[in-house]
Amino acid sequence: MALPAAFWLFFFFVLPLVIVFVVSFLTRGRGGVGQLPFTLENYERVFNVFLGVIQGSVWTALLTTVICLLVGYPLAFFIATRKRQWVRTLALFLVILPFWTNFLVRTYALQTILGREGIINNLLVGLGLTAQPLQLLNTTDAVLLGLVYGFLPFMVLPIYASVERFDFHFVEAAHDLGANDLRTFIRVIFPLTLPGVIAGSILVFIPAIGAFVTPDLLGGTRGIMIGNLINDQFKGSGNQPLGSALSIVIMALVMLALLVYVRFGDRGDD
Repeated sequence: MALPAAFWLFFFFVLPLVIVFVVSFLTRGRGGVGQLPFTLENYERVFNVFLGVIQGSVWTALLTTVICLLVGYPLAFFIATRKRQWVRTLALFLVILPFWTNFLVRTYALQTILGREGIINNLLVGLGLTAQPLQLLNTTDAVLLGLVYGFLPFMVLPIYASVERFDFHFVEAAHDLGANDLRTFIRVIFPLTLPGVIAGSILVFIPAIGAFVTPDLLGGTRGIMIGNLINDQFKGSGNQPLGSALSIVIMALVMLALLVYVRFGDRGDD
């Protein structure tokens, strides 16, 4: 019964990954395709020329994850602790509602809001808070805002699941032992809901580090990330071996994130 799933994983995951890995060691040929001989030049360029972009992508993904955690944890806690079922259902519906719209459409909506003639600039100019429209679009802050907006539900839902399973009798026991609210949260609530935090962080970090639509539409040349570089290398007469090397590097970063989840997520479940 596992044969169809194994067939799917091999031909649509393992085999393409092996092909990309092999291509990453080839030399750029005519039209940007890979050809023999094998070389390490692509990886040398990745770490010598594009190291800053990789570091910037990791930093942006980490910032996105931290902001989503700071916003998503209180929101998930608020939803899970509501006693009325209809309130929780409505709140979860509002969290999931953005998924009803295509991600590209939502990004274009943000582009319209942040533009020089967008809602925010028109409001600021209309209220006299600024004489000229602000440069909100094509900035790293716009990219960060777009990533947080797009991936926040991925943080809220796992944390909500952990908080919903949490036994609040532990809170009462901590208060009986003299712990205040802050100490109870640090020593009891947060450690027991840590599996949801780790799962949400992984679900945000992995797509954020490889994002290319949001940086391309909201960041322009200032928001370039590793996903944009990979996309450019496979378009037209780019450099497919270099793009493959970049892909392998980002896969390695993703695997590191998954190892963190396996290591500490399992500990949290215990």
